Amino acid sequence: MTTPDIQQAATLIEQAEALAITCGAGMGVDSGLPDFRGDNGFWQAYPMYKHLGINFYDAANPSHFADDPAFGWGFYGHRTNLYRSTTPHSGFNILKKWSQRFNLDSFVVTSNVDGQFQKAEFDTQKILEVHGSIHHLQCLRPCCQTIWNNKEETPVNLETMRAQHLPMCPYCQGVARPNILMFGDFSWISARSDAQEQRFHDFLDQRSTYQHPPRGNGGINGYRSTSLGLICQYTPGE
Repeated sequence: MTTPDIQQAATLIEQAEALAITCGAGMGVDSGLPDFRGDNGFWQAYPMYKHLGINFYDAANPSHFADDPAFGWGFYGHRTNLYRSTTPHSGFNILKKWSQRFNLDSFVVTSNVDGQFQKAEFDTQKILEVHGSIHHLQCLRPCCQTIWNNKEETPVNLETMRAQHLPMCPYCQGVARPNILMFGDFSWISARSDAQEQRFHDFLDQRSTYQHPPRGNGGINGYRSTSLGLICQYTPGE
């Protein structure tokens, strides 16, 4: 960004009534998280899957939990462990300071499932995770509509990418799965994300205008507003 761009962004934030923060996988890159950009990007993060001929679309298929739960949980167990051990980069704190400095009400809308905004101590009631969260579980079947916190420890054999422990549903004793919308997914329970989305719409309904700051790759689109200004867009590598 040029200096005039930065000055314009600062002016927009200063004049804003509220702040809507939207982001995708690019937001986690500076924390050391992979963004799974293309097959090569995925295989760089998970070279073991390249040997198996499996890309991100294949690895993120919910059918694995039914056909081979240990293999399905290998991918998601590893990601759970990775996200738990990752410290959010300084950009998260910068976003919080923008809101605090100008006394702006803010809301996060993210396609990420890593829980990094919660870890960075953003208001949990003002976060919309449109694809769900890896830190929450549901029944695979599902036997009920209950969603619960993922407190499971899921060690993974990195050579075979098979989980050495399977999270189980406490209600039917069947296999549990992450409460995440996966590819070709018809059993995701969306109730938690639906409640978050309703709070986001309430946030929008309380004001006539809001400003929209940086988003990573895969920023969220489709939410209506009477006036929306894009302050800046961040893309890893730029």
